[in-house]
Amino acid sequence: MVEQTTAIVLHPALKGAGGARSPEARLQEAVGLAEAIDLDVLESEVVIVAHPKPATLIGGGKVADIAARLDASTPRPELVIIDGALTPVQHRNLEKAWNVKVLDRTALILEIFGERAHTAEGALQVELAHLDYQRSRLVRSWTHLERQRGGAGFLGGPGERQIESDRRALDDRIVRLKKKLEDVRRTRTLQRAKRKRAPHPVVSLVGYTNAGKSTLFNRLTKAGVKAEDLLFATLDPTMRAVDLPSGVRVILSDTVGFISDLPTQLVAAFRATLEEVLEADIIIHVRDVAHEDSEAQRGDVIAVLNEIGIGDDDERPVIEALNKIDLLEAEDRASVETIARASQDGAVGAVQSPMRVAVSAQTGEGVDRLMALIEETLTAAHKTLAIEIPATDGAARAWLHGHADVLEEKDSENGLVLVARMSKKVRGQFFKTFPDAGDATALIEEARLTA
Repeated sequence: MVEQTTAIVLHPALKGAGGARSPEARLQEAVGLAEAIDLDVLESEVVIVAHPKPATLIGGGKVADIAARLDASTPRPELVIIDGALTPVQHRNLEKAWNVKVLDRTALILEIFGERAHTAEGALQVELAHLDYQRSRLVRSWTHLERQRGGAGFLGGPGERQIESDRRALDDRIVRLKKKLEDVRRTRTLQRAKRKRAPHPVVSLVGYTNAGKSTLFNRLTKAGVKAEDLLFATLDPTMRAVDLPSGVRVILSDTVGFISDLPTQLVAAFRATLEEVLEADIIIHVRDVAHEDSEAQRGDVIAVLNEIGIGDDDERPVIEALNKIDLLEAEDRASVETIARASQDGAVGAVQSPMRVAVSAQTGEGVDRLMALIEETLTAAHKTLAIEIPATDGAARAWLHGHADVLEEKDSENGLVLVARMSKKVRGQFFKTFPDAGDATALIEEARLTA
């Protein structure tokens, strides 16, 4: 049996900072992050910070107190986790004062991502985020930085400091990684283009980490995606085909979980993964309604969606799957179910005012209603029209085949009629691009076919 690394977790709470979450809830989440990489958390504590210290963040008395507690512990903890952002100087000073390795929140999340990324793309993204983080901390991390090295020519000329050489090596590696990730992005774009030609609507699951996305994904697809009661159990995007009750096939996408104060390095590095959400026809926001911070978690997810370009003005319908109702008391559960039913009648389906459905991914309760709501939403968002184009207009015909679901083609007196299923957005793009095409619904009653 592999011996666990021992750690203590500290959450620095800025006096008077407020916020949607209590310091105790934030500390609990930090402990969960530590346990997600199998650390043995010996103790955890909220540290009140009246005035952040430039040298150590927390006050000198608290630094000395923690040093004494570390020395008094048997065995001595090997790691201290600070659930907050540390500057390179603060990082270095705390490690020196405590004689122990220190991780801040960004470093901890990077460690989790490094352990969980299994695909080549995920590994590239994590390495890039690690290098971006390390580059800003060369002064803390490396002990040989003051040495100088000689050399001939332009590779590390005379008197170049080791820190400059090391930073250049990191920069070179970062450039190579970005190029590889750009190749991955191009591959993803081609894959999405193929899926559009298939064509099947894409339904993307998003949500706070550990909200139950992968459990719901497995329930809907009968897939064996890793689903554990751990923060960030899923990192690499997974896609599966799912047949709705009427037989309509959709592509369901499971994505990385969001979290508050997500490191900026990871927001940038995982943009290729999040691009899957941008291509979705419907977004399913999976929420853990049994969690005490469910509303705050919802706010964090909406903030990340806004950051990648999905706001209330976005045309994509949003459904909130209010998950884990099996963990609620009877009165709370009845309240959640009432809210969900009411939202299905009046909600516009936007990020801030979504349609809601109460579910338990674990037991399967409410999942049939979720599937039906997905189908109803797709039917409302996509109409099947008969469009007439001149027989010689090959470009319009090719455009429809590339962007819509063409169900039928037939000759007409004036050319060719294509019966195609498409969204409002695609309809607008088509008639703007091909103004000479005619909406043949006047000639042929609007088709009400199911793709």
